[in-house]
Formats: sequence, C-alpha cells, structure tokens
Amino acid sequence: MLTPGSSTPTESPWLDLRGETANLKGVNQGRFITFEGGEGGGKSTQLRLLAQRLSGPGRDVVSTREPGGSPGAEAIRDLLVRGQADRWSALTETLLMYAARRDHVERVIGPALERGAWVLCDRFADSTRAYQGAAGGTDPALISALEDHVLAGVRPDLTLVLDLPPETGLGRAADRAGLETRFESKGEAFHARLREAFLDIAAAEPERCRVIDASRSLETVSADIWSAVEDLLSRGDG
Repeated sequence: MLTPGSSTPTESPWLDLRGETANLKGVNQGRFITFEGGEGGGKSTQLRLLAQRLSGPGRDVVSTREPGGSPGAEAIRDLLVRGQADRWSALTETLLMYAARRDHVERVIGPALERGAWVLCDRFADSTRAYQGAAGGTDPALISALEDHVLAGVRPDLTLVLDLPPETGLGRAADRAGLETRFESKGEAFHARLREAFLDIAAAEPERCRVIDASRSLETVSADIWSAVEDLLSRGDG
C-alpha cells in the first residue's frame, strides 16, 4: 500500500504540540474516499484500480490504509491484526484503532486534504463502528465521542461499502492468508454481525455511502465504483 512521507511538526498544523486540534470543517480542499466492508471484499484491489484511473496531470492521489498508513500507525497495526482472536478486548481494540487513526490523520490524511489531494483509504472510522462496535460490543457512544475528538472534522466525501456474504469473503481471505489473520479468525457469527453493521451504516448515511455488490466480477465492481466517483466529481471541480 502506498503512503506519502510523514510530516514533521514544523510542516503541518495537524501536529500542534500545544495540544490544540486542527480542523478541516469548512475547508473545501481535496476529496476523501474510503473503502469499507467485511473481509475478502476486494477493497485493496479496487482502491488500486481507482487510484490508477484518477491519477493524471494536476491531480494528486494518495492511497493509504487502516489500521496503518503512517509509520506510527503501522506499528500499532501489527498489534491489532496478528495473534489470537482474543488477544485484545473490543474496547482495547477501539483505543488502539483510534491511537493509530489520530497519527494517520495528523501525518497523512489531514495534510493531504489540506493541499488539495484526493485521498483513497482502505478502511476508516466506519470499520471501528462495525468491527469494534456492532460486532464487538464496544459502546457506540464511546466510539462517537472518539470520532468527535480524534478525527478533527475529517469525514469521507464518499464511502464505498463492498458487500458480499461473509462465507464468500472469508473464503477469499483464506486464499491470501498470511500472518494478518486475527480478525478473519473471529468466527462466522462475528462476520455476520459485521456485514449487517456496514449495511446499517450505509442505510443511515445514504448521501455519503454507496453499497457495491462485491460478489461480481472485478470489472463490474470497478465500473460501479467509477459511477459513484463520477457522481462525486459532478458535485465540484475535483
């Protein structure tokens, strides 16, 4: 996964050593697209294809991922995605996710949006709502409070929810299994709740979210994603 170089405190107002929080609310720069959904939906592949299609003269495209995306967040990623399913409680996962996310926003996402880039991210805050919240049992009020305090106004312009039956996705994920299998090992009931959670998020925020049937061919899914992005392009001068 491609990520830009990390910023230093003197390069970005997102790293305010006095503890003040930078905020992008009302700043009409850059576009932020997130890819969400359960395991094996093809998010990474589709993100790469979209980045290739968007890239061109005059458009800065940043591809990144969560957990991870900055050096500090990648270190936390290793704690989250490896080991036994019960290595961490859902609450501990939530806190680790938001520690990683804040570093990612400070060093990569916020500065990129501020300079007018298109940021494509494999997972973001909706994954915490679904994995640690609806499927894991962490209090939604706590997650909402963390979103408000940690994200500093950063919200996706478009979220693409790649949806498919959990058994199909887990089968695909097993084919590429490596060391990062902790979440895949959480069981079928967990992944069924996960799918419903993402669909509930999309239903609650239809202006932001587009559900894509990821059980179809790569080309068909890619075409639907591009249609959703064209709608975003038509809203402004991106």
